[in-house]
Amino acid sequence: MNIIKSIQSRTQNLMKKNFPASPYGMKLKKFKNIHNGERCFIIGNGPSLRAEDLDMLHKNGEVTFGMNRIYKIFPETKWRPTYYCCEDVLIIKEKQEEINAIPAKEKFIPVNLKWYEDVRVTGAKYFWLNYNRSEDFPHSFSTDIAKQIDCRGTVTFSCMQIAAYMGFKKIYLLGVDHNYSKIIDVSGNVVEDKNAGDYFCKDYDEDIKDVAVHDMRQSTLAYRDARRFADESIGRVTIYNATRGGKLEEYERVDFDSLFEVKK
Repeated sequence: MNIIKSIQSRTQNLMKKNFPASPYGMKLKKFKNIHNGERCFIIGNGPSLRAEDLDMLHKNGEVTFGMNRIYKIFPETKWRPTYYCCEDVLIIKEKQEEINAIPAKEKFIPVNLKWYEDVRVTGAKYFWLNYNRSEDFPHSFSTDIAKQIDCRGTVTFSCMQIAAYMGFKKIYLLGVDHNYSKIIDVSGNVVEDKNAGDYFCKDYDEDIKDVAVHDMRQSTLAYRDARRFADESIGRVTIYNATRGGKLEEYERVDFDSLFEVKK
């Protein structure tokens, strides 16, 4: 290891130990409760996601979170995410141009990928992504994104932690089907459903040649952790599932259309 890399490594280790005081953490602190008491929508990329639902969100000026390859639906809708988050190194590296072009107000990216994978996203707000459950703070759903965001196998979980930190009182999930054509279930069994879709468009994973087997164990635990956090918040945060169908049953289901009905 040369001197420059050695100094860089030591600096990164020091920042990791006290991330809230680092330049990255200080920028993240500014998001604390900036949407206190409001509602938001976290947009998943499941097959149930419809462009017309996104148009409704756009029409009503809702605050939304987009993830990963959400840009693939842009040609079908005027909607664009208020916030964007991605923690998949392959997506970021291979789709750098597309991600940089997303007109989100803010983009949240793991600093781990910047430090160790040389990932660069224009204007990104970098957070420390914790993969180690023994380092959860203060529990398995981080209440301080300036310190860390806990990774549980789905970027939706990261968005939920960011949303809670921002002070949103009601968090609605849309397009989070929590199901794929081929999965590993909570018991470790491989289950295939040829009638199930994976994403909102057929060429979502055009750069992946083999059919992915999605391990649902961690993501299932993640949604349970988020529900537990919401329950313990005693009404400060409530998570709802506004997805059309799907198999996520950890949260109270609400009819998406009813959220925009005009009251007489």
